[in-house]
Amino acid sequence: MSISDKMRDAVRSWLRIQPADNQAITIREAASFETNCMRNLVWYRGDASEIEQLFKSLGQDASSAARFWSAAPSGSDVRKAHSGIPAVIVDTLSYLVKSDLNDIEFCGDKDAAESWERINRDCNFSEIVGDAVSKALSVGDGAFKISIDTQASEFPLLEFWGADHVDYIRRHGRITGVVFKSAYCVKGKEYQLHEIYQTGQISYSLYDGEKEIAMNTVSQLERYQPVQYDGNFSMAIPLFIFKSAKYPGRGRSIFDSKTDAFDAHDEIISQWIDAVRAGRVTKYIPENMCPRNPKTGIASAPNDFTSRFMQIKSSNREGAIEKIDAVQPDIKYEAFVQSYVTTLDMCLQGIVSPATLGIDVGKMASADAQREKKDVTGYTRGAITDALEKALPQVVSSMLNVFDAMNSRPFRSYEPVVTFGEYAAPDFNSRIEMVGKAAASGIMSVETMVDELWGASKDDKWKEAETARLKELRGIETMDEPSVGGDLIDVE
Repeated sequence: MSISDKMRDAVRSWLRIQPADNQAITIREAASFETNCMRNLVWYRGDASEIEQLFKSLGQDASSAARFWSAAPSGSDVRKAHSGIPAVIVDTLSYLVKSDLNDIEFCGDKDAAESWERINRDCNFSEIVGDAVSKALSVGDGAFKISIDTQASEFPLLEFWGADHVDYIRRHGRITGVVFKSAYCVKGKEYQLHEIYQTGQISYSLYDGEKEIAMNTVSQLERYQPVQYDGNFSMAIPLFIFKSAKYPGRGRSIFDSKTDAFDAHDEIISQWIDAVRAGRVTKYIPENMCPRNPKTGIASAPNDFTSRFMQIKSSNREGAIEKIDAVQPDIKYEAFVQSYVTTLDMCLQGIVSPATLGIDVGKMASADAQREKKDVTGYTRGAITDALEKALPQVVSSMLNVFDAMNSRPFRSYEPVVTFGEYAAPDFNSRIEMVGKAAASGIMSVETMVDELWGASKDDKWKEAETARLKELRGIETMDEPSVGGDLIDVE
């Protein structure tokens, strides 16, 4: 054995590696899915009083208790202000989506198009879509619910229920049913109704806590009877935009992971407001010069808004001059602005750009703002429209089938097409600049130039005439294709 082999064996015998033991780590979730829905819903509602009550109730662990909204101020004059950013984000995205919803097409099926036009006028479909987007973004997911009430309308009724009132029945990971949950209160006792929507059937269950009870326990529910129908469709269509990693099988709210950012942003705003209030001019007034009640002669009490002053003792020295001194604290506006911009950026990161919300943070040029708007907001909008383009055709098809059943017509297959317009199309001046550069480089035909410049705002006939006019102005002559071999002559 060589010396190197002996040294290698010696090292192996000296170096003993002990494998690590498996260690179980237990982590307790801060909130259940229902509690998380409630928190996100309160963020969306945007009422400062409700936010403070919620977080003081939830502030159990050290991290939650240390948040701004969980803290209990020592003084009663500390004002907690909410920015309203969560609601602004959701409402803006909802508007961007519903405003770009194109007319629903049926591929030449005129009967379906006419029926849908009547249904659409009754239910205002685009508004319901906007409401669905708002709720799904806020609480995570939800489901469209189709119902029939001839006393309310001769058409099917369409609603959207958020995740806080919806549960799902799954089989092999696939949703096979939707459960709509609603509360009923009778003589001070609360019951919960479950409306179970599945393919070809609707059933109902009433619960007192975890125990199922008879439906006639609540008099309003006596008329609720199970329904079965032959159509191979469901009258409940779920909507998921983002998937939750924390709650398997449920959707993710855009507020998830943003709680700390919203909390920090509100703290900055509240501190700013408090600094402005504390920065009012304070007057130091000698005792004999203090404002007094003309009837009683008692000195007036100062307050933070109308007469903020401090009373000092009058000087008894000979020749002393009594005067009022005014002092105003220095407010660090630049520091507050920088903190505001930083926390605002944390709130909006990965969701929407400040330019989309009309917020000028003073850090983006016009071109950069438009690019960010297209990239950041466009990604979020794209995820929303992708989810809707899968769910809405099912909603429209089910609505039409229910309408057929209400009019004693047989069920049939519908193939609606739901699309959304292009987002962030450049303004007219930008299009002129883009088309002009392409034309100057010789990489764009006249036909393409006209189409890019005017888009869907002009019809094909107008575009053809405009193309011909531009070609004439440029001296471009259009010639017919030459025939091959000349005219054919019949020879007898």
